[in-house]
Amino acid sequence: MDPRELSLAPLTHVTSCPGLPGPGLNQREKRKDWSCSLLVASLVGAFGSSFLYGYNLSVVNAPAPYIKAFYNESWQRRHGHPIDPDTLTLLWSVTVSIFAIGGLVGTLMVKMIGKVLGRKYTLLANNGFAISAALLMACSLQAGAFEMLIVGRLLMGIDGGIALSALPMYLNEISPKEIRGSLGQVTAIFICIGVFTGQLLGLPELLGKESTWPYLFGVITIPAFVQLVSLPFLPDSPRYLLFEKHDEAGAIKAFQTFLGKADISREMEAVLAESRVHRNIRLVPFLELLRAPFVRWQVITVIITMACYQLCGLNAIWFYTNSIFGNAGIPPAKIPYITLSTGGIETLAAIFSGLVIEHLGRRPLLIGGFGLMALFFGTLTITLILQDRAPWVPYLSILCILAIIASFCIGPGGIPFILTGEFFQQAQQPAAFLIAGTVNWLSNFAVGLLFPFIQKSLDTYCFLVFATICITGAVYLYFVLPETKNKTHAEISQAFAKRNKAHPPEEKIDSAVTDDKMNGGPEPESSSTLDNHVPNKVI
Repeated sequence: MDPRELSLAPLTHVTSCPGLPGPGLNQREKRKDWSCSLLVASLVGAFGSSFLYGYNLSVVNAPAPYIKAFYNESWQRRHGHPIDPDTLTLLWSVTVSIFAIGGLVGTLMVKMIGKVLGRKYTLLANNGFAISAALLMACSLQAGAFEMLIVGRLLMGIDGGIALSALPMYLNEISPKEIRGSLGQVTAIFICIGVFTGQLLGLPELLGKESTWPYLFGVITIPAFVQLVSLPFLPDSPRYLLFEKHDEAGAIKAFQTFLGKADISREMEAVLAESRVHRNIRLVPFLELLRAPFVRWQVITVIITMACYQLCGLNAIWFYTNSIFGNAGIPPAKIPYITLSTGGIETLAAIFSGLVIEHLGRRPLLIGGFGLMALFFGTLTITLILQDRAPWVPYLSILCILAIIASFCIGPGGIPFILTGEFFQQAQQPAAFLIAGTVNWLSNFAVGLLFPFIQKSLDTYCFLVFATICITGAVYLYFVLPETKNKTHAEISQAFAKRNKAHPPEEKIDSAVTDDKMNGGPEPESSSTLDNHVPNKVI
């Protein structure tokens, strides 16, 4: 039995289970993988986590003029004169970019918090940052303190940093490998829904008015509250309960809940196999994972994929959507509605990706997504150069932007988070997500900081920079990335082994066991419980 099969499976008593289906599950059996508890956990977890990340990416666009006016009024009331334009620009840049700084802080915190609280309770505790941030930002206008808005953005960044590490780990560990990709895409789908919701509520007909813009930030409390009252009724990750808390009974119950059946003997046997292989497991430190030769190319692939995820240019479009559409010749009054269409396209593309990922695999979607982005960035550059030649050319620019967004969401928008969970075993995942999150947020900050200067110096040729990054990422992934669909961790490690020129310790153990069997030696003693294996683990 493949070790990774127990990825998300807790155990039960070792009982024979005659008549268990083989690898070729029929469609009805595959549908059973989606239990009610699994759906609720993924939807509630994402609504209170990745949804808020996406919402806060877009929510500052619509009220930007009113927020700047608020900054100016506060400054004049305190100092007796209007704020200097350069100071105002600096304050606004800090308001936008501090979200990424908070994200980096949250990423650095998540390993420590997760070790103590586990996946589920980390997500629950994270709502404290979201609610505090929402109250600060919603009350900033009434209090006349723009600092509250900036601090609130920092706290929301911390919330996002924790969420984008803890949520993919949680979803990866509770899902059967047959639907691991589709369930993992829930993170990306809710990011897109969050972006769309921020754009929708920012319309002048809703909350995007001078008198109501603080309520845009107060809305943040709703997803946080929904998660707080729902997630406690669901179990934590079975693998966390077993491997890190040594709670076999809790792991059994959690797996039965998420799989939606009482008889989990097949999955339990797989967990026992992994427990024997990883009996001395411990959480791998950040630097040790970076130095480990048997995961070198997995780490490099995660770093490059996450860097391309941010540096491919999509966040430049989100941060500066209004100015891009303005340069394309769209009247200012129509910009909020055109922007809304981008969020809708993003959401539909992410849902499409979630539906097809288990059929097409990770490789085609990821490589194809980056390749299409490069193509449409090049086309966008041409249309921006020629936008004064004909009245229909600016609208062709909009189509290019929509195509770039759709290309991003079918692959690069969610698969990097899935790969980070699939590449690494249980003890390595916290450090792996720390690496991925650090690269993610530093790249996010770099784009927000540098894009205005790139745009100013290169003008309409600025998007060729992002096209080059997309091409580079696609070429690298074409030559290095193996397909991980329906594969166990052992199979994925084996796919990288030749390139790494080193085998992970568990593969050597497996080889020794195989040699014993071939030589007629004794097989490892099996047990109906994990008591003989788990106590030796060091976490």
